[in-house]
Amino acid sequence: MTPPAPPVRARRRTALAVMLCAGLTAALTACGGEDPDEGTNGVGRLTAAQIEKKTQKAADSAAAVRLAGSLVGKGGTYKLDMQLKADGGTGSVVSKNSTFELLRIGDELYLKADAGFWSHEEESGADSEAGGAAADKLRDKYVKVPQDDPAYKQLRGFTEKKTLLDGLLTLHGTLAKGDRKKIGATRTIQITGDEGAGGTLDVSLKGTAYPLRFARGGGGGTVLLSDWGKDFTLEAPEKEDTVDYGKQLPRTTS
Repeated sequence: MTPPAPPVRARRRTALAVMLCAGLTAALTACGGEDPDEGTNGVGRLTAAQIEKKTQKAADSAAAVRLAGSLVGKGGTYKLDMQLKADGGTGSVVSKNSTFELLRIGDELYLKADAGFWSHEEESGADSEAGGAAADKLRDKYVKVPQDDPAYKQLRGFTEKKTLLDGLLTLHGTLAKGDRKKIGATRTIQITGDEGAGGTLDVSLKGTAYPLRFARGGGGGTVLLSDWGKDFTLEAPEKEDTVDYGKQLPRTTS
């Protein structure tokens, strides 16, 4: 025997209840049920300490990186644009008193600067003329920096991947997770040291957990990190583009 069909009113009530339940579920999902890390590399689910460790490991493992931005140090503000890898680096450094390019291949370090870098402000008279002549000779030429020159270690530091990254990727103070941001089109998660006073790192939520931006606390500068793992060529300058300075480099790099 076929059971009687439910009353039309009952069917309508059932349909309405289904619609209400569906709407409520959607509303709850939109309000708080959505996973902010859906479609990411999952780094955002880690603790701040775990993110820092993972980021440092990713940076150490990368064959190359580019750093561009500014940093405030004891010698003043430096604007950097450097490509770095394990066996050398190349790029430019701008400080208050000088602008120069650096090229390092292994232990061989070359410096190229404008005439102002080579000029000695304290020189006068005939010495000034001699200094001007030397500056004209060295301007826009590569000078091989002797390893026993006091400036060698300082200048080399700008070309060392590990040295620069160790200084940028270690946050100071109590670590915490910050906001989710974007660097270009890439979503990031921030981690901070002492609420930003100890530095802030933006870490990629796409692919490998590379750091994409570092901000030093107290307005100490911001550096963008890009081209992770992207190799580049290091070649010694041509002989005609290289000159011998012949004496200790001027201490005008700070």
